[in-house]
Amino acid sequence: MEKKDHEKFINRELGWLEFNQRVLEEAEDENNPLLERVKFTSIASSNLDEFFMVRVASLLEQVEAGFQKPDFSGLTPEEQIEKILIRTHEMVDDQYIALKELKKLLTEENINILDEKSLSASQKEYLKTYFYTTIYPVLTPMVVDSSRPFPLILNKSLNIALFLEDNDGEAIFGTIQVPSVLGRIMELPTDSNDKYFILLEDIIKMHLQDIFTGHKILSMSCYRITRNADLSIDEEGAEDLLEAIEQSVKRRKWGAAIRIEIENNMDKALLSILKEELELNDDAIYEINGPLDLTFLMKLGGIKGYDKLRYSQFNPCPVPEFESGENMFDIISEKDVLVHHPYESFGYVVDMVKKAAKDPQVLAIKQTLYRVSGNSPIVRALMEAAENGKQVTVLVELKARFDEENNIIWAKKLEQAGCHVIYGLVGLKTHGKILLVVRKEEDGIKRYVHLGTGNYNDVTANIYTDLGLFTSNSQIGADASALFNMLSGYSQIHKMHKLYIAPIFLRKKFLSLIKNEEENAKKGRKALIIAKVNSLVDGEIIKALYDASAAGVKIELIVRGICCLRPGIKGVSENISVKSIVGRFLEHSRIYYFYNDGEENIYLSSADWMSRNLDKRVEILFPIEDENNRKTVKHILDAHLKDNVKARVLKNDGTYEKVEKKDNEEALNSQKYFERKAEKRIKKMKKEQKNEAVFTPIRH
Repeated sequence: MEKKDHEKFINRELGWLEFNQRVLEEAEDENNPLLERVKFTSIASSNLDEFFMVRVASLLEQVEAGFQKPDFSGLTPEEQIEKILIRTHEMVDDQYIALKELKKLLTEENINILDEKSLSASQKEYLKTYFYTTIYPVLTPMVVDSSRPFPLILNKSLNIALFLEDNDGEAIFGTIQVPSVLGRIMELPTDSNDKYFILLEDIIKMHLQDIFTGHKILSMSCYRITRNADLSIDEEGAEDLLEAIEQSVKRRKWGAAIRIEIENNMDKALLSILKEELELNDDAIYEINGPLDLTFLMKLGGIKGYDKLRYSQFNPCPVPEFESGENMFDIISEKDVLVHHPYESFGYVVDMVKKAAKDPQVLAIKQTLYRVSGNSPIVRALMEAAENGKQVTVLVELKARFDEENNIIWAKKLEQAGCHVIYGLVGLKTHGKILLVVRKEEDGIKRYVHLGTGNYNDVTANIYTDLGLFTSNSQIGADASALFNMLSGYSQIHKMHKLYIAPIFLRKKFLSLIKNEEENAKKGRKALIIAKVNSLVDGEIIKALYDASAAGVKIELIVRGICCLRPGIKGVSENISVKSIVGRFLEHSRIYYFYNDGEENIYLSSADWMSRNLDKRVEILFPIEDENNRKTVKHILDAHLKDNVKARVLKNDGTYEKVEKKDNEEALNSQKYFERKAEKRIKKMKKEQKNEAVFTPIRH
């Protein structure tokens, strides 16, 4: 029986939850080092927060507005919420089962998370002193009565709700925020090598009676709310986009409550007040058997002195071309250089900006910035370049969700240093990663370009897998100039030589490349598509892949996150396989391969196959043309497709299962493979340096 159209697609939100399940499975995987498992638990918790603040919040808004149109998987917003709530309650239960096991294993390693019952007399005395000297001064207890209304509770803040007995024996509702400024988890002093920790809320609870002197505490429990953080901005009506976004970030703290996490066995009357005041129903309540908000585990995972419980130290290896001692621009002038992060150093990208800032031959530097680190060396180099008299143009994307505050700070500093700052485009996010250096040389003006699949962020470059291309290709340089002219509002793009830009040309290009493989398959020729993306959501792209598959095109997809394509449908997607790899590093590179009847097309991009990337963002697709670089990219794809350790396969029902390793197969963890390759190259380079004979002439 032929499937209906909506049965051919997996719901976007349920697809994301399956991705977060894969993250949680890394926390449960006994083959991962213990403290890394602790960190994965924290990541799964943080991911879920963002999911509620953005995706669930958006669906709730649609329900409230009476929007009932189903998505391409056939689910209305209300039906999606029903399924999401069932799945997330299951996931939260799984998180705390994992935490229970992890706490047991941590104790075996003498890392102890204590509660009041397990404290010694000396530890209690120490905490009493710490409470009065450090915690008490920053606490703000609040009660609710006829003269004091229910207070505004901050998004994602941890709070303690309580009932106090007044002089007439009546219960008064009170609440107190656990201060985030002090840090959630505290290490206790000890004379032994053991580690002892206690959570801040437990210290406060121990001494809460001392805060509300004269009142008996009848009951108390922790709670935490998640608010709608997907606050839209009227860009057309905003005269000053910078100010509008600053105001939007502030409003995020007070968006409508959409979820409440409570300690298990909370007093029902306490919960009833919270539900009423926050306007939440029973489905939005998550009763937690353990500490709320597991993001604190990231700090615990980073404690010093336990390297044996972590991944082994990994250092990115140098790129031989850039280690020759030649001028960086001379090297790029000779050949395109492809760099694979984090296995190869991101430092060369920083170096390019630093060298350009100081190089007297450099006339101008232009760059897009989407997410940068808190202490970005790239931004500092751009500021230095402007101070050195270079023409510096920087597009800082203020609308990068949850990085707005950081980007606003940098945008202001760049302006103060004399850079020309563009605050993105109205209605579009600029997500493409491009750096252009214009240099005056003997034979005229020459342009040097860096294009990447990932952000110009020196911190995340150590944990995200990405690819970057350094090139002096004149056509790419001309395209880069045209792009920056468009971004600054100087001109419109009608044609480009090598680059394909969203939202102008990119969707059409992808559909054309897929169609070409379909036509070749129909002619009986070999046809193959391999794509590595973060997410595959766009309906038109999925339908094009289905048509290609039905025509006989072999399609191998490596999708780290959400995949709405349903493989294994008879006559539709039988020729499509989908793998997901979740491991030590966050798979972030976007690679697109098309066999093209033997004339292989290989592209890298900042864009995923998502509608927002193709229609609502400025994205860049760029070709890999140097033969050695093409071999490198194909080798990367091949290793990921052969991964039988960290890879999971998407099944027809939307769930994932681990790849079954065949009896005669060697185990291949693709990330570990690239780590070892990098380590071997470092050893080889050190050996070569050591073997280089140095002859120093005797001078009279």
